[in-house]
Amino acid sequence: MTGSAPLLDWRSPGHWSWDAKPCRYCGVDTHLRDSKRKPAHKVCAEQALAIQAAEAADTYQTGHLTA
Repeated sequence: MTGSAPLLDWRSPGHWSWDAKPCRYCGVDTHLRDSKRKPAHKVCAEQALAIQAAEAADTYQTGHLTA
């Protein structure tokens, strides 16, 4: 593993919507939807997952929650 964010597979048509709505992370309109059908760019979702994974690893290692 290279340490980069995991690649999400959004080839399923369930990740597409004809309605463009603001991405939940960056606010720019997107036709893509995440697994909960919320508007999200694939790259934005991958970045958010990488941040969550890093925070979880830090919490595990230090035993402290970060805000």
